[in-house]
Amino acid sequence: MKRIALLGMPNTGKSTLFNRISGASARVGNWPGITVDLMSAKILMGGHIAELIDLPGIYDLHGFSEDEQVVRHFLANNAVDLVIILLNSSQIDRQLSLVLQIKKLGLPSVLALNMADEAKQTGITIDTDSLTAALNMPVVQISAKYGDGLPKALQAATQIINQNLSTTNPQVISQLLQEDNQIEREMEALIQRHVQIPATLSDNTTDKIDRVLLHKWFGLPIFFAAMFVLFQFIFTVGKPLQDGLAWALNLLRADILTPLLASSPAWFSGLMLDGIYNGVATVAAFVPIIVLFFLVMSMVEDSGYLSRAAFLMDALMAKMGLDGRGFVMMLMGFGCNVPALMGTRIMRSRPMRLLTMLVIPLSLCSARLQVFIFIITALFTAKHAPFVLFALYVMSFATMFLTAMLFQGQYKNAEPFLLELPPYRFPTARQIMLRGWHEVKHFLQRATKFIIIGVVMVWVLTNYPSNVPPASIGTYAGQIGALFAPILDPIGINSQLAIALIFGFVAKEIVIGSLAVIYGLQGDALGAHMATQIDWVQAMSFMLFTLIYTPCLSTIATLKSESKSSAFMWLSIGWSLGLAWVVSFVFYQGARALGY
Repeated sequence: MKRIALLGMPNTGKSTLFNRISGASARVGNWPGITVDLMSAKILMGGHIAELIDLPGIYDLHGFSEDEQVVRHFLANNAVDLVIILLNSSQIDRQLSLVLQIKKLGLPSVLALNMADEAKQTGITIDTDSLTAALNMPVVQISAKYGDGLPKALQAATQIINQNLSTTNPQVISQLLQEDNQIEREMEALIQRHVQIPATLSDNTTDKIDRVLLHKWFGLPIFFAAMFVLFQFIFTVGKPLQDGLAWALNLLRADILTPLLASSPAWFSGLMLDGIYNGVATVAAFVPIIVLFFLVMSMVEDSGYLSRAAFLMDALMAKMGLDGRGFVMMLMGFGCNVPALMGTRIMRSRPMRLLTMLVIPLSLCSARLQVFIFIITALFTAKHAPFVLFALYVMSFATMFLTAMLFQGQYKNAEPFLLELPPYRFPTARQIMLRGWHEVKHFLQRATKFIIIGVVMVWVLTNYPSNVPPASIGTYAGQIGALFAPILDPIGINSQLAIALIFGFVAKEIVIGSLAVIYGLQGDALGAHMATQIDWVQAMSFMLFTLIYTPCLSTIATLKSESKSSAFMWLSIGWSLGLAWVVSFVFYQGARALGY
């Protein structure tokens, strides 16, 4: 099988090109360091089955961050039939050095100059024919976002693949460390001969927008106001979609599943309907809002605005021992903690990386978001719901900042902060749909593993021993809840909520499914019943605890593997559990003392 490596600097559109060539839904975002693993896909090229590998973004082959080491290790130890080098056309004067380093390796290469549309807007002209002759490799201008120029680039790649020029280089990479000055001189000569860059770039739209969004006084308030407007939009548009799907799921149970299982044993129909179906259907009803959330956030990410947020936050983050990159990883954590933890590989300083990994699990991830949307919808009015959700996001940031401040002395860092601000872009409909499908697929994968297993276990615990009423104190679940009562009663969490929290250790999506199984209800009926069992103070305390306490098993496993330390993993678990209890205790007891 042929092997093709896709390589380039961060934020040049590698993942976008990977998706366009392979049709895969790799993570795409408009900031450096999104791609941190070796993602691959099988493609057909030149009559050959080829493996396309998306390597982490690197600035050069000399760096010492983990992603740069991954690229060096891969190129030095694997036979590669073709390297597709991707550069940003509008930044070719700063990125051509990477091409010259790859050229020194003697690997068969194609140079794809991405974002040709942006280069044209800024008045940059690149003579690709003469540059092809000078570099002795095909040079093609493309737009991975729109697909322009891609057939020509793939044709050039196919010609090289068919020449069977595969090579390995276990020793040559180390020699590059001695060649910096020569590469700098070659790069300057190539730019002068083959690229025309106007003294003042013609497109100053980005600068005009940045004067407002990066204002030293108004920048941050604008950012948080924009986030609040997005939450308001998501609730307004998503609620009817959620209600429609919940209605369809209720109809499916009442008209099809219940008659179908009417003649089956009581325990089996109870397990299938009150256990698996109620649990999974209740979680599934929130998929439209989750998908909508990620569709909106993908537009924000790909627009380049989150990189600006990192820039705005750098001064504040520095006071807590972090930097703007840490803020970007926190924002990534609002999607999923796992890729955010892996994204810290772009940091060269281990203390900085560990401190960032300690705060990321406190991000309000999409799995927690499902729990909060359900409880907020059940306990709060449509008028108050966006404010409650916004408050939870603010609390998430507050706990992350507090953690960083308390532990910065233990993880001291002296690494300088470098962040490239990309021009503003708007993602294509294809990119947005790929992101939405990625989230749906992620949910379906988890539904087939954690959620189904979790709700089955909850059903067993709440229905056995069989000689006591379901979900009563006499069941195994009731006994477990009673065991934790001395710890959870002071923060307003009853035995039913305690069971949901325990299974939330595995995956936060199980929390809603657990509640559906415990109460034997789903959808709106479950929400209405919850509103009669707990008040808004208990609900808020429960959400605060869910927000802060130990993340899912996947996050814990990633913490251990990325930190390479069991002690650090247990520190993270212990700290989050303790902090969750203290915050919930202060809120619950304070609210009760005020008469709520």
